[in-house]
Amino acid sequence: MGEAVEFLHCNGFPNVLCAPTKHHATDNSSWYEEELDVDLKWSFALNRVLHKGTSEYQDIALLDTKHFGKVLVIDGKMQSSEVDEFIYHECLIHPALLCHSNPKSVFIMGGGEGSAAREALRHKSLDKVVMCDIDQEVVDFCRTHLTANHEAFQNTKLNLVINDAKAELEGRKEKFDIIVGDLADPVEGGPCYQLYTKSFYENILKPKLTSNGIFVTQAGPAGVFTHKEVFSSIHNTIKQVFKYVLAYTAHVPSFADTWGWVMASDQPFCIDVMNLDKRISERIDGELLYLNGASFVSSTILNKTVAKTLKNETHVYTEDDARFIHGHGVAYRA
Repeated sequence: MGEAVEFLHCNGFPNVLCAPTKHHATDNSSWYEEELDVDLKWSFALNRVLHKGTSEYQDIALLDTKHFGKVLVIDGKMQSSEVDEFIYHECLIHPALLCHSNPKSVFIMGGGEGSAAREALRHKSLDKVVMCDIDQEVVDFCRTHLTANHEAFQNTKLNLVINDAKAELEGRKEKFDIIVGDLADPVEGGPCYQLYTKSFYENILKPKLTSNGIFVTQAGPAGVFTHKEVFSSIHNTIKQVFKYVLAYTAHVPSFADTWGWVMASDQPFCIDVMNLDKRISERIDGELLYLNGASFVSSTILNKTVAKTLKNETHVYTEDDARFIHGHGVAYRA
């Protein structure tokens, strides 16, 4: 979402400021404040800080907030919140699995909090889910603190790997029906931007898909004012590699924006409301909270401004020419 502001702090957490102020409710809360852009901030009240630290790769914070529940923040950017992460993760995982005729295997790049794996494991047809995250510390404290994902981490179908996703995919001999990019947004100095490049998609990721395999990735903010940051460029980069590419969006309240995903394959997608609802009923354990056939189809219809930008975008991600959202990773600050 944005870079966390270094504020004078009252409780040992450098992005926390004390209430009351003239802008905040007059209670005894502390507030976490986040800079979405150079002239735009937002804040949310905290119950407490559950964890903060810096791993080898990222700044990490797990916050217990009054409005959004437990919130994971990496490199100053909101990654997910307890109360609405189902929107992001249902949109990330289920469309690709439902569009595949009979998915058996999934490889998740990133996803250390376990929510993407949790949603994938609801699909009855799957034999194996590989979740590959680079950061052991993120995985460990999410496994400890995010109780909604405890069962997913203990599922025998889940193969958890701590490694760079690029190296892990490159070294594996098997192919996967679905590959998921549940990566942090590309920020300068962050560990992920090379996993959004054309060379990675073309030379490493695509060869690890089965012939009718599907790739899906989160693609950053996709609002009217934010979609040019990375969303349009990620979409255009994937178009250079795959024959069929589909962008879709949904509003995520805790992100304070519309969010974007891109799905791609060399086989055409069958996007039919009745067929999707039938597959949801037959294939998925339990009830989805956000997604059904109609909502997914509607999510693929982009507003005029965003659609025009995607149509006209020319930028392609390379190692030497990347776009970044507002904020910086650990390596940049070092």
